[in-house]
Amino acid sequence: MDMEAQRYVWEGAIPLQIHLHESDVATLPAPPPALILAPRIGYLPLLASHLKPHFSSALPPRLDTIWFEYKGLPLKWYIPTGVLFDLLCAEPERPWNLTVHFTGYPGNILIPCEGEDSVKWSFINSLKEAAYIINGNCKNVMNMSQPDQVELWRSVLNGNLEPYRRVSTKLKLGTVGDEYAAKLNLSGETDFSGQVKAGRVPVRLYVWSVSEDFEDLEDAPQIDSWDKLSYINRPVEIQGGEGGRCFTLHDAVKSLLPEYFLDKSLTNEESLTVGDEHEQRVSSEDVSSDRKAEEEVENSSEHITSCYQHDDAEIKLVRIQGIHPKLEIPFSWVANNLMNPEHFLHICVYLKVPQANTMS
Repeated sequence: MDMEAQRYVWEGAIPLQIHLHESDVATLPAPPPALILAPRIGYLPLLASHLKPHFSSALPPRLDTIWFEYKGLPLKWYIPTGVLFDLLCAEPERPWNLTVHFTGYPGNILIPCEGEDSVKWSFINSLKEAAYIINGNCKNVMNMSQPDQVELWRSVLNGNLEPYRRVSTKLKLGTVGDEYAAKLNLSGETDFSGQVKAGRVPVRLYVWSVSEDFEDLEDAPQIDSWDKLSYINRPVEIQGGEGGRCFTLHDAVKSLLPEYFLDKSLTNEESLTVGDEHEQRVSSEDVSSDRKAEEEVENSSEHITSCYQHDDAEIKLVRIQGIHPKLEIPFSWVANNLMNPEHFLHICVYLKVPQANTMS
């Protein structure tokens, strides 16, 4: 992994202007908004320690779980802050104006969150899932010592890269071989650094498809409901390109969205990613039980299977870690350098699709 790219990911931040919702203002005058520089790799509930003191003079005596909204849309707390921003702001808004609530938690939309502990265990379960995808098991994560587990979480909580690297290297999650540096080896042989090369990349893809066209991002329609988004939690297996061509970001996105891109070379069973449920199932009983929390998060979130088939979709925008990478970039570089600390690559995609025809 390129250290400069990793530092870019860890040092990325989003300026937030957070307003207290009027229903939570118990004492007038209403307090001014809070200005916070939020880490991209962080999670919104972790801002509670900054926001409660700021708004304390106006808050009612009895408080509920903290939650956030953007233009009326409750925000999923387990999605990293940077991913939420990339997904919901086609045209970046700086500062990003959010509204915070301390009462009236929308349990019909958001799964329960009990503060930092919920965020921590969601992170750890995602890390276990990523380890299983990469190595076929998550023993190294499950067997972390308590001090290492505490240090790993604290490093993410505080944005400290060096302690994170000290602990994460023990997990032996490895890197994907760079097609330009060395021939990709999917057989699990050891590379020059001693880490095992991984052919499977944990990916979380967030897809917003619209039928109307737009040239400027500022003209993109507003996302006002999670029901309008597709969420795909599926690994990508890097394939060797024809004629020595490297496997690109474009190839990866198309392989994750076969219902939009009907290229037979990318939708046959062999070249599809390892996203089938029976392939992702963990064989160990202990590992299976440890993944229950993550499975509950995923089962209650916005997993939407398209009931339409499109043969002329257009990728309007791909955003990862706040940047718009060229689709021709080697996917191995993207996977190695732009992943989040839980070893998932979060990709936001805006698709322009023609009028859909319902599949028979």
